[in-house]
Amino acid sequence: MSDVTIYHNPRCTTSRNVLAIIRDAGIEPEIVKYLDTPPGRDALASMITAASLTPRQAIRKREKLYKELGLDNPDTSDDALLDAMAEHPILIERPIVVTPRGVRLARPPHTVEEIL
Repeated sequence: MSDVTIYHNPRCTTSRNVLAIIRDAGIEPEIVKYLDTPPGRDALASMITAASLTPRQAIRKREKLYKELGLDNPDTSDDALLDAMAEHPILIERPIVVTPRGVRLARPPHTVEEIL
């Protein structure tokens, strides 16, 4: 088992590019297709915190569901955002990469190099 994990959406160009960067570094990561196997709310909250992000920074604002659920309201709490991401993993910004050196939301893709 690898000590590098990527929360990956194979349909996302950025996610595929990050996976390629990891593999080019000679690492075969554990690939979690988070739409099929989403992290639990607590795990998601831990990753977001470890990446020095807020839930608002880790949510996909371009996802239609973001507005439909009213999550674009600036008064929406971090807890409500985390609940929404846990219930609707499509709202989780991607890719999130976890390594022994840290956690990154790898946008732009090259930021993953900081933790490899």
